[in-house]
Amino acid sequence: MAATSGTDEQVSGELVSVAHALSLPAESYGNDPDIEMAWAMRAMQHAEVYYKLISSVDPQFLKLTKVDDQIYSEFRKNFETLRIDVLDPEELKSESAKEKWRPFCLKFNGIVEDFNYGTLLRLDCSQGYTEENTIFAPRIQFFAIEIARNREGYNKAVYISVQDKEGEKGVNNGGEKGADNGEEENTKNRGEKGADSGEEKKEGINREDKTDKGGEKEKEADKEINKSGEKAM
Repeated sequence: MAATSGTDEQVSGELVSVAHALSLPAESYGNDPDIEMAWAMRAMQHAEVYYKLISSVDPQFLKLTKVDDQIYSEFRKNFETLRIDVLDPEELKSESAKEKWRPFCLKFNGIVEDFNYGTLLRLDCSQGYTEENTIFAPRIQFFAIEIARNREGYNKAVYISVQDKEGEKGVNNGGEKGADNGEEENTKNRGEKGADSGEEKKEGINREDKTDKGGEKEKEADKEINKSGEKAM
C-alpha cells in the first residue's frame, strides 16, 4: 500500500508539472518534445471545439468568457484600426507589436483563466484551421480577436458556408428520394397498364367467342327457317 501511495503521489506530481507547463506560453518550456506534444494536442482540441461552435451557431450570439464586454472594449480601445478579418502576423509577432500587446494581455492576468496559455488562431477568419492559416497566440489575444470577429460579423462567413453545405446535402438527399419515388410510381403505373392490357385482351377474346357463338346460332336458325319453308311448300 505504501508503494502504491508513493507511485500515486509521483504520478500526481508529474501531472501537476505537465499542467503547469501547459499553462505557460510555448517559448517558456524550450524544446521538450513531450510537453510540446501535449501542448499542441490541447491547443488542437480547443481549436476543433471552437470551429464547430462558430459553424453551428450564429457567431454574433456567442459569449466566449464572462468578461467579453471588457475584453472587446479594451481591445478596440488599444487596437482601434487593427484589421481582424485577415490578420497580418507582423501585427501580432513583431517586436513592436509585442510591446503593444504585452500591457493589454497583462490586464487580464487573474481575470481570464490561463490568459497566456498558447492557443491556435486563424489568420483568415473565413477559412478553417489549416497549417497555412494558423498561428500560435496567447489565449487572451485569441479571445480579443475572436470576440471582435464575432461581434463585427466577420466569423459569420464560416457559419453561412457550413449551413449552405448542409442545405445542399438535404436538397440532394431529397432529390434522390424523389427520384426513387418516381421510379416506384412508374413501376406501379406499368404494372397497372399491364394488368389493364391483360384485362382488355381477355375481354376481347371473350367478345370474339361470344360473336362466333352468336354467328353459329344465326346459321342454325337460318337452317331451321329454310327447313320450315321447304316443309310449307
